Amino acid sequence: MEEKGKFNFWAVVAVIAAIAAVIASITTAILLHEKKRRDDKELERYLDCVIQ
Repeated sequence: MEEKGKFNFWAVVAVIAAIAAVIASITTAILLHEKKRRDDKELERYLDCVIQ
């Protein structure tokens, strides 16, 4: 029984780690997308000012 209890513990730890990795990946993707969008807006404003 002790072997099965250890397996269940490590299975739960692995699932939690996998979920944390997925959440971190999604958060990183969202943050990078937002940064690119802000940089694009800033570049557009800069170019508009330079052209005028």
